Amino acid sequence: MERPPATYRVNGAAIRTRRKDLGMDLAECAAAAGISRAYLDQLELGYRERPSPRIYAGLRTALRITDDQLLANEER
Repeated sequence: MERPPATYRVNGAAIRTRRKDLGMDLAECAAAAGISRAYLDQLELGYRERPSPRIYAGLRTALRITDDQLLANEER
């Protein structure tokens, strides 16, 4: 069985766009994803790009977004 990657490289601009499309502010989205507002801001701005699988799953759930939308191009 293939082991899942330790981290996923996400597209910060896609996170921000989707969050705004849903009408969520940073604090609301971060709380829904189970992360801090500061960490979410760092992901959106590209200062951080590789959340753990747990955080990645939380973001997907909070943003109701697909892998194709969330992952950076080279991760697909």
